[in-house]
Amino acid sequence: MADTLISKYGKYFEAMMKVSTAAAKVDETNVYQEENKETRKYMNVLLRENILPGSGLGNAENFKAFYDAITKEGKHGLILMEHYSNTDLPGIVHLLEEHGEDWSKDLASRIVAIAGLKLNEEDAGIRSFCESFSRIVVYPSRSQAAVENKDISEEEKEEEAKRAKKINFAAMRAMDTCKKRGQVILVFPSGTRYRPGKPETKKGLREIDSYLRLFDIMILVSINGNCLRINPESPDNMLSDIVVPDVITYTASPIIECKKFRNDILAALPEDCPDPKLETVGKVMEILDELHTNAEKK
Repeated sequence: MADTLISKYGKYFEAMMKVSTAAAKVDETNVYQEENKETRKYMNVLLRENILPGSGLGNAENFKAFYDAITKEGKHGLILMEHYSNTDLPGIVHLLEEHGEDWSKDLASRIVAIAGLKLNEEDAGIRSFCESFSRIVVYPSRSQAAVENKDISEEEKEEEAKRAKKINFAAMRAMDTCKKRGQVILVFPSGTRYRPGKPETKKGLREIDSYLRLFDIMILVSINGNCLRINPESPDNMLSDIVVPDVITYTASPIIECKKFRNDILAALPEDCPDPKLETVGKVMEILDELHTNAEKK
């Protein structure tokens, strides 16, 4: 019988929840959430047990060039990364630290991920799991769309729409603050974990175009290997994800200048293109697929 996250690490979740400090309800005052070093201790055990020897950084020189551009040239840096599981963020931080060089450890400490409020609000265990790493919480467009389909009053829907607007405005301010102090923003352009057999979960969100306008440079990062798989019997219950120790490689693209990347794509589009923003994020996803495929061949 496969080990699930809760069956194998239930005692760690109990311990993490006791030292959890993240807000159970997100509002405009708490969108920036610094890593919890106490819960991180337990996360480190989980990562060491399940990210197997042979794991590491692909194209480490691209990560280093990205770091140098941020720390030596003052560039504002963005990481756009594939998304397969809730260990994707912990994994890249862990492997940058394990790479063992001063620059890689410092880059790991600078990463701030954009995360949906569901990770805070749906379950106390998942909240304690995720708060081990620094995040800016947003109200995703998918969650906003889901509210429209809920059996609640129009007044309640309107209040939730106002809440979403306040949270996302505060998140933009928090992101700007992070940029100014040299932190790196990490975003999953699909906005959700990829589910096998559901290609729509690997499509990029159109709002990623906004990030391209806000940053100087970016690297795209593919992920090969995955130690936490979505459980097909309960795909929406993150605590029932299946634990599978694996060799994992995070592969970085060369540095991409955000403005030029975006402008080149837009310039090549026909005037009657129905949604240019989808074209820019479509190119991002195309490059990620190519990175993933090439890394898999190696």
